[in-house]
Amino acid sequence: MSPVLPTVTREVRLLSTPEGLPEARHFAVAETALPAPGPGQVLLRNRYFLVFPGLRTLIGGETAGVPLPRLTPGDALYGPAVGEVLAAPEGGPLRPGDLVSHLAGWREHAVLDAADCAPLDPALPEPVAQLSSGESAYGALTRLAEVRPGDTVLVTGAAGGVGSLAGRIARLLGAGRVIGTTSTAAKADRLTAELGYDTVLLRGGEDFAERLAKAAPDGIDVLLDTVGGEQLAAAVRLARPGARFALVGAVSGQLAADRAGGSAPVTLDSFRLVVQGVSVRGYRGLDHPEVAAEWTERFGGWLRAGEITFPHVVLPGIERAPGALRELIDGHHLGAVLVGI
Repeated sequence: MSPVLPTVTREVRLLSTPEGLPEARHFAVAETALPAPGPGQVLLRNRYFLVFPGLRTLIGGETAGVPLPRLTPGDALYGPAVGEVLAAPEGGPLRPGDLVSHLAGWREHAVLDAADCAPLDPALPEPVAQLSSGESAYGALTRLAEVRPGDTVLVTGAAGGVGSLAGRIARLLGAGRVIGTTSTAAKADRLTAELGYDTVLLRGGEDFAERLAKAAPDGIDVLLDTVGGEQLAAAVRLARPGARFALVGAVSGQLAADRAGGSAPVTLDSFRLVVQGVSVRGYRGLDHPEVAAEWTERFGGWLRAGEITFPHVVLPGIERAPGALRELIDGHHLGAVLVGI
């Protein structure tokens, strides 16, 4: 007997474009009809989806150069997710019960073309690890910054989804010293005790540049920057000859209340960049398509060997989703923020 497939589901929609930072009231969980899958399509039940800072940009509307569509009031949110196949076409590559990754998160069920779903790689021991942001950290540290044995590495925003993995990745790639920045003493303690950091500084304050200089008295060889702003400017002043700066985010502007998510201006000392021969490059995954498979293989091996962990928190139930982005923005959690269904 064929199983009875759901015909109704719930999804998270944008109610209104925020003036300032998004709050739970700007979103709603709405019930909607679920169409039957057509030829070549699969029906999925989501297990987890990722809450990611880029949603602020998609909602704010400053999406020039962003390879994702803007979100306007009434739209359902979307993003990386892991789901279970409930129904699949005969003779296709997927079967009911298969776990896949896709971009139709922020809903309980989805009907997608089978080609838009990727079976989970068995290299990863847990399905939830598919939603880590470590690929960006790994790609930036291997393709742009090219960490070398003994390097001093600075990671800004070390408690975020990227940064919480970047410290251990840098260490596994041979870094001699890894310094991070974060927002609270509790996070700093965890980053040094559990996640590969030698020293973690609290961000902000008039003396931030001075504190950073004391933490890296001989300067830095590599910067993995997720923040921008004053932290990027301070890092320039500490750059050693030939330092490599890899920029993977700019949340100082992206998550600023007086901006719309698509800009992060900062004044840098260009004289220092020139005389020290510093390279500054932005990391785009689209430019390095081979990184995904390489990262998955290495991440899986490191996880199984106990050499790395995947720091994350799971917020239970789609009812938590409307407030999840604001929880991420306000820094309530360490590591990746997921909603579990």
